Amino acid sequence: MWTSIFNQLNFPYESSTQSFVGLGDSLTLLQKMKDETVDLIFADPPYNIGKDFGNNQDTWKTTRDYVEWCKSWIDECFRVLKPNGTFYFMTATQHMPYLDIYVSEHYHILSRIIWSYDSSGVQSKKLFGSLYEPIIMATKNSKSKYTFNYEDIMVEAKTGAKRQLIDYRKTPPQPYNTKKVPGNVWDFPRVRYKMNEYENHPTQKPESLIERIIKASSHEDDYVLDPFSGSFTTSSVAVKLNRKAVGFDINEEYFKIGLRRTGISNVYQGEHLEKKKVRKTKNKSKRDHDMMKET
Repeated sequence: MWTSIFNQLNFPYESSTQSFVGLGDSLTLLQKMKDETVDLIFADPPYNIGKDFGNNQDTWKTTRDYVEWCKSWIDECFRVLKPNGTFYFMTATQHMPYLDIYVSEHYHILSRIIWSYDSSGVQSKKLFGSLYEPIIMATKNSKSKYTFNYEDIMVEAKTGAKRQLIDYRKTPPQPYNTKKVPGNVWDFPRVRYKMNEYENHPTQKPESLIERIIKASSHEDDYVLDPFSGSFTTSSVAVKLNRKAVGFDINEEYFKIGLRRTGISNVYQGEHLEKKKVRKTKNKSKRDHDMMKET
């Protein structure tokens, strides 16, 4: 089945009928894929802000180097995307303007989304700290007949559901709707250590955010690709929603998370794959406080 979307499978991988997990450099693995084979892509690459991903540091020499690297994988993602497919991607706030312009000039942007969240940490006292991350939603061109299942992602409309106001513009007057399509500012909490979905990854995205994207922009049995899978949340949610998940990562530890989270296997090269939560914070006082509460 997976040979239908790959030209070559000459790299380490494991698969099931619903999930494909590849081990290797994301750009290299993307280049092994056939043209126009996936329906939806969600890409959450390294942000060039110095995060420690275990065996590869998130740092480029210059912003220009980072942006040029991003252009390379963005072009590859659009190449493997079907004509009517949808591509979502993220990066740091300071880098997104460069990529926004590039995608606007070469492809077609549908929405500029803000993922907004609160912070439990100490904010900067010299400037306004960042409490959001940008997401671009794009297609190959303006003529793409992309999927948008708005009825599957409706949210509560406070005007109708809580305030129970009457819309007097209608004849006869009627209560406001209790549900609405979400706007482009999404409020989802970040993944915390004590949450069940937490994995040992420094930039894990919440399942609720990914679920909205997959429900909105794909159908059952569609191919969903995440070229920078990390904690493999995208693949995990895609499998739960009866999509076919394709995920890559260069780190073998994250590769093993993908095997476990997507149900491919609980054993890898003789190692039993169990979820082991390790706190990522370097704040000793907070770590010691939580350890005392857990004992």
